[in-house]
Amino acid sequence: MNRQTQAAVLLLIGVALLHGALSDLYLRYVKEGLRPLLLAAGTLLVVTALATAWYEWRRARREERGTGTGTGDGDGTGDGDGTGDGDGDGTRGHAHRESRVSWLLVLPLFALVLVAPPALGSYSATHTGTALQQPYGYAELPAGDPVPIGLVDYAGRAFYGHGRSLEGRSVRLTGFVAVTPSGTPYLVRMALNCCAADAQPVKIGLTGNIPPVLQPNAWLEVTGRYTARRTRDPVNDGPIPFLRVTVARPVPTPRDPYDETWNN
Repeated sequence: MNRQTQAAVLLLIGVALLHGALSDLYLRYVKEGLRPLLLAAGTLLVVTALATAWYEWRRARREERGTGTGTGDGDGTGDGDGTGDGDGDGTRGHAHRESRVSWLLVLPLFALVLVAPPALGSYSATHTGTALQQPYGYAELPAGDPVPIGLVDYAGRAFYGHGRSLEGRSVRLTGFVAVTPSGTPYLVRMALNCCAADAQPVKIGLTGNIPPVLQPNAWLEVTGRYTARRTRDPVNDGPIPFLRVTVARPVPTPRDPYDETWNN
């Protein structure tokens, strides 16, 4: 791969990074706090690509100015009307053509930009054990009824806190639907530390006034109250608390499909 091709590939990668970081596309791959790093990396790649292309253009201009007009006659002496550029076998000036296969490297970039994969959903949730961890403590719930609360926060309070901070409160959660082979409906958020590669589900079971038809991967906003019911995840024996649902309604997929209250 020559320098011009390298510059083109760098430019495409940088533009793809900037496109993802300036839109919400990057949220399908990494957590929101990494956006400044993506912008910096994309900008650096674009600047490097442009600098490389400029350097190669300047070098080519210098070589053109330093090359004579003689044709060479194969014996290295020239033909009298120029400087001669033969090397004795008449092969100088025949550069090797670059392989076009290297351009296949840019195909994944176009795929990421044009056909972005969806965020992880119910398939991953039902095939991966719940990753609920005991929190260090619980912040006081804000006033209001129902009180909006993160799914991970509710799950920690319900299981490890035994629902003490939830008693007498109505809560509102948002997540996507996953249904086990046995028919148990879960509300799930995929929690991540860094990027989608380390995403793991946190699940709560739903009981009470559940919609009669639940479509996997559909996003729901549910309002309900704490219940002491709980179960164990058949995948890893992890804890799964339940929520007694009073109202459930479909909502659009949120801007950030991953829950960043992972370690709270």
